[in-house]
Amino acid sequence: MTSTSASGLARFNALEETAALAELHEACAATAWARQLISARPFTTPEDLYAASDAAMAELTAADLAEAMAGHPPIGRPKPGDPTSSREQAGMAGASEDLKAEMLELNLAYQEKFGHVFLICATGRTGEQMRDAVKERIGNSPEQEREIVRTELGKINRIRLARLLDAA
Repeated sequence: MTSTSASGLARFNALEETAALAELHEACAATAWARQLISARPFTTPEDLYAASDAAMAELTAADLAEAMAGHPPIGRPKPGDPTSSREQAGMAGASEDLKAEMLELNLAYQEKFGHVFLICATGRTGEQMRDAVKERIGNSPEQEREIVRTELGKINRIRLARLLDAA
């Protein structure tokens, strides 16, 4: 554990509940997930925090997952002024206009089928990899897709929690 993440973990453990909830909400918009992590404090290591995040993610209901997904912009259209979504979607930043247009079309088709944005852990992925993933996943059943989304959210949450600890 780096000294930065150790001090970040100590800082997070010491936060007043409202402040801790606000920080967790930046990582994931699901209230049930955040409340479960708050109730599990204090954490001894970052790995304990990540394990608690994974456990909380596994217990989210369909409504909780919908709440979590509502906090994510569509791939290729990060929220203006949101450095987190811009950084995570950097693989689309340099994409061709054709690829951006194709992603917009695929995002809309996916959203029409499943009722929510296409969600993928975009960190480190190219625009082409994200396009191929949405093309592959659009054929899934809603049940299959809900579990894939749960897994992808778990990956995103781990990355964002690590950043939260390193930001101390």
